[in-house]
Amino acid sequence: MIKQLDCNGRILNLRTPQVMGILNVTPDSFSDGGQYHFLDAAIRHALQMQTEGAAIIDIGGESTRPGAVPVSLNEELDRVIPVIEKLKQAVHVPLSIDTIKPEVMREAVAAGAGLINDVNALQAEGALVTAASLGVPVCLMHRQGTAQTMQTEPVYEDVTEDVLGFLRGRVAACEHAGIAREQVILDPGFGFGKTLAHNMQLMRELSAFLDEDLPVLVGVSRKSMLGAILDAEPGQRLAGTITLQALALMQGAHILRSHDVKAAVDCVKTVMAVKTGM
Repeated sequence: MIKQLDCNGRILNLRTPQVMGILNVTPDSFSDGGQYHFLDAAIRHALQMQTEGAAIIDIGGESTRPGAVPVSLNEELDRVIPVIEKLKQAVHVPLSIDTIKPEVMREAVAAGAGLINDVNALQAEGALVTAASLGVPVCLMHRQGTAQTMQTEPVYEDVTEDVLGFLRGRVAACEHAGIAREQVILDPGFGFGKTLAHNMQLMRELSAFLDEDLPVLVGVSRKSMLGAILDAEPGQRLAGTITLQALALMQGAHILRSHDVKAAVDCVKTVMAVKTGM
């Protein structure tokens, strides 16, 4: 398995599980929309996440929540590029760009981002070629449908096998485009075109994704499946989030994408103490 990734000159160490801090510079993300929409607030939050132990910061300028309205290319660029430019100087950890648009990928990497995190798994026209030309690692996520349609009665024959099959196909597409397998991270896409039952099956069977011998990212932070289980609003889902993160780590997850960095880092330390006996 890949032990480290070179993210545009900054190293993401995967010898132990790491936490990816979420920085949504959007007005409408499901949990923290509007909180970090302004540059100063975004920089302060990124610095806080680095202090709390985030090993990488994921910057997104377009909400991917169910029902989210797409934003224009220029609007997304206006949201993320100034933040990346500032953070390149302000933090020492790698920066990730959360986007589906090839043009945003290109501009973000030029500004200092070192990883492409694509909920569309590089399926947009030109995305594969662009990512290959940029030479940074990529995270491929599975989702069924688009932000507008994904929660409208999602159906699978077997969600684990179907998601695995999709991701294997996207890895093959990456390799064909010139992206080395060693540059790829897999994300099963919890909450993206899945019912609660689908999400729970994916969590139970997460170890199947480790058989691909690639890093696995798990994003369950504050998601609506926890709202369904706990009958709680996003800000009240921390205990459920940490529980699922611990279950993911016990099965071998490499990266936790989280709003609550300190809690996720503590979860990693605790689970690894159990796993290693230290």
